[in-house]
Amino acid sequence: MNTNHERVALVTGANRGLGKEISLELCKKGYAVFMASRDIEKGRAAVHDLCGQGHEAIFLHMDVTDPVSIKNATGAFSQKASHLDVLVNNAAILEETDRHVSICKLNIESLERALKTNLIGPIMVIQDFLPFLEKSKTGGRIINMTSDLGSLTHMQDSYPAYSLSKTALHAMTRQFSSAVAGKNIAVNCVNPGWVQTDMGGFGANRSLEKGAETAVWLATEAAQRETGKFWKDKREVPW
Repeated sequence: MNTNHERVALVTGANRGLGKEISLELCKKGYAVFMASRDIEKGRAAVHDLCGQGHEAIFLHMDVTDPVSIKNATGAFSQKASHLDVLVNNAAILEETDRHVSICKLNIESLERALKTNLIGPIMVIQDFLPFLEKSKTGGRIINMTSDLGSLTHMQDSYPAYSLSKTALHAMTRQFSSAVAGKNIAVNCVNPGWVQTDMGGFGANRSLEKGAETAVWLATEAAQRETGKFWKDKREVPW
């Protein structure tokens, strides 16, 4: 099946939580959304759910830690769409052992896993899908989902592997923003706040809808000139 939508989006880690909610909200705004997931069964179930609501959602198998998987996903995408308007790098990990440890006791293997998923993965995804973003008629938009834990302004000795990976994601956002200057592609990162997801926990103070709000705004309404910035609640916030 080829998508006939003029507007096309891709969301990684889209089988649940914030990724699924962002996919839903983009579908509501008329996008055909490729929902990427490394778990085939859960990914297909999420797509089936959105399609059942009358939206155009397409499953894309992708493990962001595997360069071959990403390239295979790029090939599958190219069979269904000729361009990409919005890329949301949402897939990320926060290991349970990282929640209650000081950097003084940080397990380096845990840090390596966090960097591989939360930083290196998004870099590879952007690199491979950049040619499709360059073909967007309205201007490509890359949105990297991050966290206040990655903010140098608020940095403390907590969640060290996750925090360091998100701080690096901020730097990557600035690098890509500069690299694609002149190509009509905006690159930003978004702190959704403490959201009620499997990662955030059900004690979190934000709903999925609120957590997705700024990412969807950047994807669909924000001025294309806004790039290389860190956002929360539709406002630029300190790095």
